[in-house]
Formats: sequence, C-alpha cells, structure tokens
Amino acid sequence: MPNFKSHDGVELYYEESGSGSPIVFVHEFAGDYRTWEPQMRYFSRGFRCITFSARGYPPSEIPDDPEKYGQDIARADVIALMDHLDIQIAHLVGHSMGAYTALHVGIHHPQRCLSIAATGCGWGSNPAEHDSSVKLCEDIARMFNEEPIDVAAEKYAHFAMRLTFKAKDPRGFAEFKTWLREHSGTGSALTMLNLQLKRPTLWEMEAGLRSLTVPLLVIVGDEDLPCVDGSLFLKRTVPDSALFVVPRAGHTITSEEPAAVNAALAELFQAAGAGTWKLRRASA
Repeated sequence: MPNFKSHDGVELYYEESGSGSPIVFVHEFAGDYRTWEPQMRYFSRGFRCITFSARGYPPSEIPDDPEKYGQDIARADVIALMDHLDIQIAHLVGHSMGAYTALHVGIHHPQRCLSIAATGCGWGSNPAEHDSSVKLCEDIARMFNEEPIDVAAEKYAHFAMRLTFKAKDPRGFAEFKTWLREHSGTGSALTMLNLQLKRPTLWEMEAGLRSLTVPLLVIVGDEDLPCVDGSLFLKRTVPDSALFVVPRAGHTITSEEPAAVNAALAELFQAAGAGTWKLRRASA
C-alpha cells in the first residue's frame, strides 16, 4: 500500500490516479480516502488526483498521543504529502474538517495552491453557537471513545445534516455508513477533541482569510444548516471567493450531489488554471 511518513514520523496512506495538474482532496471527520471516489473517477481523466486518509483514519496510522493531532499538524500533513509526491503546487479540495485544513494551507502556503475549494465548511464556527459546539464536540468524542464503533457510527451517520443524503440515495448512504463503521473509535475521538474542538473558528481566522490570494470556491448545501453561516462568512470575507449553494443538499455533499459539485469544481479548475478567476468576477 502507498504510504509515506509525515513530518513527525506518522505514516499516512494515500492513493493517486490520472495525470496532469494535481488535485489534492482532504476529507471530512466522517470520511476517509474513499470519500472522494466520485471526484477521483471524474477528474482523473484529465488531472493527477490524490486522496489520503488523515492520521487517525485507517489505513493510516492511529497515534494514541493527543499531541499528535491538531489543525497545524493536519496542515503540515498536506504539505508533507505534496512534498513526498514532488508536487510544488496543486488545487486543494477540502470537505468540512478538510475544508478548514485546505484554508489553512492557503493562508500559510499560498504558493503551493492553484485554487481552493471549501465544501461544507463552517461547522462550529458561529460565535453565537460556540458553547453548544464545544459541548457537542465533547459528546461526540465521548461517544466514539466509549461506545462500539458500529453504534457510534450509526448514531453519527444519522445526524440531521446528513439525512437528505439518506433520503435521496439510500444505497450511497449505506456505503457511507459501512465505511464509517470501519473507522477507529480512538482516532475519531482524538481527532474530535484535538482538531475539531481546538481549531480556530472561521471568525478567528478573519485576518488571514481577508488576505487570502488563492482563488476560492465555497460550496454548501442549503440543508447543511450548521455550515450555511460559515459559508456566507467566507464569501463576505475572502476577496476573490465565489459561493455555490446546492438546493436540497446536506452535509455529505460531495457524495450526495457529485454531479453538481464536480461541475462547479471543473469551472474553478479551468478558471484558476487559465488565470481568469479574477477577470470573471470583474466582468460580472
């Protein structure tokens, strides 16, 4: 299996397919390298596509040290992956937890980014919901740490923001649950407590986001209520951002509505690659 050691020696699993301009996909809390299969199959026809499992997610290594998890560490893992594959610059596509990480890469390493897509981004960021978000993070971590993974996965899969996926695509939702049950309870709990709970909110990232120079596409489903405010905040804050709202779509948007997401991403990649992203905004 293709593995590499990250900056601190933790081994991460990755897959790649296709050739051309690189795209690095960064998954959400409930995802792993397989989450991006609808995008890998579509874009590997004309791009070099890379997907990986974050630390704490099989088949990547699952450290039991809380200090091995965090937002800065997740950002460094993406850069380490790109360095390992000798990729100097790439399109970054992140979903939820992975979208936060992609934004951090764009802020700290803009020279490594052709473009950034932040899908389903914003959970836990709204200042008005801070206390309830902290408690929810602690409850989720406790659930994954104390209950059998089958039970925790079943509960987490049925959070309200994922139920549109279940309603529209029961077969896809069943696959999502199967993959979630194969995760590590320990890795999930440590990720929730040390990355999700402790990461800066979008509002706390405002200064960095206002100076972001990388083309940014924000994608959110209108039924993904915990992420709508954050997505609107990104649109208002990042100077050269675009916002795409997918109707009747929830949080698991890259799997729930792959055709709409892929079409929007294709337009981003084309405009960013051709250097016309800013021109399109000016002409509008």
